[in-house]
Amino acid sequence: MDHAEENEILGATQRYCVERPIFSHPVLQERLHTKDKVSDSIADKLKQAFTCTPKKIRNIIYMFLPITKWLPAYKFKEYVLGDLVSGISTGVLQLPQGLAFAMLAAVPPVFGLYSSFYPVIMYCFFGTSRHISIGPFAVISLMIGGVAVRLVPDDIVIPGGVNATNGTEARDALRVKVAMSVTLLSGIIQFCLGVCRFGFVAIYLTEPLVRGFTTAAAVHVFTSMLKYLFGVKTKRYSGIFSVVYSTVAVLQNVKNLNVCSLGVGLMVFGLLLGGKEFNERFKEKLPAPIPLEFFAVVMGTGISAGFNLKESYNVDVVGTLPLGLLPPANPDTSLFHLVYVDAIAIAIVGFSVTISMAKTLANKHGYQVDGNQELIALGLCNSIGSLFQTFSISCSLSRSLVQEGTGGKTQTIWLTTFVSSLFLGLDYGLITAVIIALLTVIYRTQR
Repeated sequence: MDHAEENEILGATQRYCVERPIFSHPVLQERLHTKDKVSDSIADKLKQAFTCTPKKIRNIIYMFLPITKWLPAYKFKEYVLGDLVSGISTGVLQLPQGLAFAMLAAVPPVFGLYSSFYPVIMYCFFGTSRHISIGPFAVISLMIGGVAVRLVPDDIVIPGGVNATNGTEARDALRVKVAMSVTLLSGIIQFCLGVCRFGFVAIYLTEPLVRGFTTAAAVHVFTSMLKYLFGVKTKRYSGIFSVVYSTVAVLQNVKNLNVCSLGVGLMVFGLLLGGKEFNERFKEKLPAPIPLEFFAVVMGTGISAGFNLKESYNVDVVGTLPLGLLPPANPDTSLFHLVYVDAIAIAIVGFSVTISMAKTLANKHGYQVDGNQELIALGLCNSIGSLFQTFSISCSLSRSLVQEGTGGKTQTIWLTTFVSSLFLGLDYGLITAVIIALLTVIYRTQR
């Protein structure tokens, strides 16, 4: 008998003998789940809550002012060049976007520049994301514009017998007042939600929901800019089926299009599209993307001034922008009862797009963002910014987020979000999409 066979026989004949008490199911559960529960007294809990220690103070400061945590650890030599190039590129991009999004918000273009300045400074101190760009966002601007036009329509009669020019200025001043009130109220709502720890709602904003929502928002932005591209005068629409009404209105007036305005628009569009492809093709060789938006603004301004497009070809232009910054002013709180529903929708939508992009970039770069602190940061940006006559801001989403494909198992949610946001409007569309997403999760759980 060889050694292997001997080991096999020993393994087959040897046995373990274990002695233990017989457990019933209730006894076993009691043994497994028995824990020593030591509850602190109310006095101990109060003492612990109100005890002031250096560590607790430091954690509170880190939580409320995230800049105090990351700034001391900033690697100057390693980060400064990339941050400088990125900051300049983002700042240059904010210029034309601020002007354009102010038009979507139905306020004079200069207020888009104000909204690109003050909130960025405040978010630097209170925000937890290191990569998102805070400022005017097309979706929020459209929602602001919808409120402003609803309360101050184009055909409003300004008392006092003013002429057309003064009437337009008075109308714009009223719309600015409405926009500031909505911004202040939405900021207060966001701040209160952050203090009450409502940041957990971000988990219900699934990736396909956000992408469907932003795709529909892109369609809203496109249709809202058609009248400027064709140079026609149409009524501004908001609410349910507004995207259909605005498109039909432009098509009905296409016979009155301004050929010069269309030509300039297509020229700028070609420059931006070609520049995007150039940046994409040579991104490995370029130290930073070429800011084509800036050159588009310079080229458009040069052509407008050189050929006198306003007087010679009746092309609408931004006009002269006032220099300097406006002094602080108190928003009109008497309008709160007229705009509170819109303020709630703007607060939720603004937070949803911000936390979605912040979480995406944070996961990519390996750090965490705090939904509650993001609510507080946005609330401070909007409420304090409204004192300096800014309108509601949010995070500016990247087109890559919209174009990125979704998984086959989540096309139910993406399609629903897109269709509902497209035809019901961005506020009702988002609510519908969240409900559909929740029902989908419940259905899959039951299955």
